[in-house]
Amino acid sequence: MSQVIDVAKNLINRRSVTPEDAGCQEYMKDWLSESGFSHETMVFEDTTNLWSRRGTQAPVFCFAGHTDVVPSGPEDAWQTPPFEATEKAGYLHGRGAADMKGSLAAMMVATRRFVADYSTHKGSIAYLITSDEEGPFINGTTRVIDTLEARNEKITWCLVGEPSSTKQVGDIVKNGRRGSLTGDLTIKGVQGHVAYPHLAKNPVHDAAPALAELSQTHWDNGNASFPPTSFQISNIHAGTGAGNVIPGTCQVCFNFRFSTEVTDNQLIERVITILDKHGLDYDIKWTFNGQPFLTDKGDLVEATQHAICEATGYETQLSTAGGTSDGRFIAPTGAQVIELGPVNATIHKVDECVKMADLDMLANIYYGILVRLLT
Repeated sequence: MSQVIDVAKNLINRRSVTPEDAGCQEYMKDWLSESGFSHETMVFEDTTNLWSRRGTQAPVFCFAGHTDVVPSGPEDAWQTPPFEATEKAGYLHGRGAADMKGSLAAMMVATRRFVADYSTHKGSIAYLITSDEEGPFINGTTRVIDTLEARNEKITWCLVGEPSSTKQVGDIVKNGRRGSLTGDLTIKGVQGHVAYPHLAKNPVHDAAPALAELSQTHWDNGNASFPPTSFQISNIHAGTGAGNVIPGTCQVCFNFRFSTEVTDNQLIERVITILDKHGLDYDIKWTFNGQPFLTDKGDLVEATQHAICEATGYETQLSTAGGTSDGRFIAPTGAQVIELGPVNATIHKVDECVKMADLDMLANIYYGILVRLLT
């Protein structure tokens, strides 16, 4: 068994469903201590975070990730127990194998190998690990970054181990992400009997033209690095469950994934303008999930591209597609941020798994990046 697979198994076997860490970070601390890391555990409410660092000087290369995983769902639907790492036909099965305990294992093994080979490397190596990335994300990475910023402790380069790859490890690197803005809209009406609509006010009927306009609005054209901003309605709820009652309210949840061509404030203003134009009586609550960020060039992107090519023999593709990640909290500090991890085909699914050879390859790539940046 390779060292990477052994470490990954130790992590997968811990039932660290958000926001539980289940001892994963203690295991990581013990492992990293052997390579000269010092550790600072930061507990905020129900979330356990770890800031580990080897060295005191800049530049600082940081591995960022999370030990928490999403729930397994019905365990009897799995071919293998979700919290018992199992090798099967060249794959490692278990919740978190791809998202992202496999990445953590590759980081740890790459780091130990690098420190053994280059004990006097320049700068510092750090780990920023949270147990709340899959959940509300309010007491995790963002709180650690606030702490580091308050004492002016800066990250130069950050590699987030999210599963970025599509068909083979390293084929896709996320060098940015779109911004995310959620709106929870309540349209107010007057409840009544469906047979007497003149005595009621149907909020579903009132909302429909405005929602149609919002869904058909062209928000921007995107740019070379980002696709156009998208608006999607994710939930609509109204009614009492009875077929003869006009509802009193209609609740709509929608989300923007937006490019760098527009700001969250501009989106809010445009939505309000449309709602007001249709004369709606409404309340709206906004949840800002993160600004778009982009690392389109620089030492980190270049080192990553070369390390992937050297380890795999093929060129990687830069992408900003997909959802959000904790990179959105780190990039605003001025750090260069990329995401690089295993193939994402099974993340959050029943029978989550990762090709074992890919984790060994990922450790080699991480090692190559460290060599290029810190020697």
